[in-house]
Amino acid sequence: MRLLPLNIAMISMHSSPVGRLGTPDTGGMSVYIRELAREMGRCGHRVDIFTRGESGGAPGSAKAIAEKVRLVSLTAGNGKLPKQALYPHVPAFCNPLDRFQSAAGRRYDLIHSHYWLSGVAGERARQAWRAPHITTFHTLGAMKVRACGPDSEPPERLRAENKLAAVCDRILITSAREKDNLLRCTSARAEAVAVVPCGVNLDLFQPVPKPEARRKIDADMEAPLLLFVGRIAPEKGLDRLIGALARLRHHRELRAIIVGGEGRRDPGLRQVEALARRMGVAGRIRFIGRVEQPELASFYSAADLLVLPSAYESFGMVALEALACGTPVVATPVGAMEELLRDGGSGRIAADFSVPSLADAIEQTLQDRERRPVAPEIVRRSALRFSWHRVAADVLRIYKRVLAPRTPAHDPAEFGHHRHSAGAACCGCGVYAALGSGR
Repeated sequence: MRLLPLNIAMISMHSSPVGRLGTPDTGGMSVYIRELAREMGRCGHRVDIFTRGESGGAPGSAKAIAEKVRLVSLTAGNGKLPKQALYPHVPAFCNPLDRFQSAAGRRYDLIHSHYWLSGVAGERARQAWRAPHITTFHTLGAMKVRACGPDSEPPERLRAENKLAAVCDRILITSAREKDNLLRCTSARAEAVAVVPCGVNLDLFQPVPKPEARRKIDADMEAPLLLFVGRIAPEKGLDRLIGALARLRHHRELRAIIVGGEGRRDPGLRQVEALARRMGVAGRIRFIGRVEQPELASFYSAADLLVLPSAYESFGMVALEALACGTPVVATPVGAMEELLRDGGSGRIAADFSVPSLADAIEQTLQDRERRPVAPEIVRRSALRFSWHRVAADVLRIYKRVLAPRTPAHDPAEFGHHRHSAGAACCGCGVYAALGSGR
C-alpha cells in the first residue's frame, strides 16, 4: 500500500486556518491546522484543508497557502455564521465537499477533522470515500459544560463527540490530562486515542531583550508586568486573573496587559473592564485587543510572567509560545501544564482554581525570579522539544499506523457505509441519524 506521498483531507468547517486570530471562532486550533499542514507539505505530502467560505475565493475554489497545501472554500449556509449556528448546515457542507473530491479526481488517503462539527462532516466523508477518519476535537463539550455551565454547549455537541469517539479510526489528543477527560466523558477506547502535543513556531517566537520589548509595546520599563493572551471567553478565566490582581494590591507597582478581544465592540471585554473597575484594579490593567502573531513575541518578552488563569484548556498553546520567548508561566492546573512546566524553572502551577491559589502562585514566582533570575534562554529550552516539525513527524507516524493493514476498529455496518446522494439533507445514516434521534 502506498504511504508516501499522502493525500490528506483536513476539515475545519467553522474556522479558517488563515483567518484573523483572536476572534471568537479563530484561535489556537487555526494555528495548529495551519502549522501542521505546512509541515506535512514540507515533508512532501499533499494537504487540502476544507473550510466554510472563509478562504476568500469563489465557492469550491482551491487556494494555495503553502507548499503542497491548498485551502478549499465551500458554501454552506448564507453569510457569516457563528459556530453555534453551523450544525444544521453540516449536510450542506458535505455535498460540495463530495463534489470537489470527485471533480478534482484526488483520492484522499485519510481524513483528519478538527472540532466536532468537522468530525461529523468527516464521518460522512469517510463513508463516501472509504478513507480512514482521524479526528482532533481540540476541546471537549463535556469539559466546557463543566467549566462554564450546562447552557454553554448544545446537547448535539455532546452526543456527536460521544459517537465520534466510538467510531473514528483514531482520536488525537494534545495532552495526557485531556486524554483522561476524553476517556471519562465519552465512549472512546483507550487504544484508539493517541497523545500528540501542540507545537510552537520556534522561528517566530524567540526572546526579545526586555528593554527593547517594553519600548516596542510602550510599557513601563521598571514595573513588574503580567500578561494574558487569549480570547475573551468565560472559560479563559479573566475574572480569576482580575481577582488575583486585586489580592496583590500590596504590590503597588504590579501591572497587567490583556491581549485579546475585539476592542470596544466586544461585549465580553466590556464586562471584564467593568469587573476591573469594581475590583479597583482598572488603573493597573491595559487592554490591548487583538495582536497579530508576529507582534506577540514582543509582548511575551516584555512580561515578567504569562498568566494562564483558565477554567479549561485542552493544551494551552499561549503558554508554550511564552516559554519559547523565554518568559515563565503561571497557570491553573489545565491542559499540558504538567508537561510544559515540569522542570520547575519555567513557571508554576497554582494549587487549584481559586483566586487565592492563583495569586499565591503569581507572588511566589515573582519573588523567586527576583531572588534567582533565570535567563530567557534557559526558560526557552523547555519549549525546544515542541517544534512543529516534531509534531508533524509524530502525527505522520499515527497516520501510517492507521493506514497499515489492520482489523477494523468497529463494525462497518454500524454507521451504514454507503455513498451519500448529492443534495440529500441527511441520508439517515451514521452520526447524523444517531444525533437526530437523541440517542
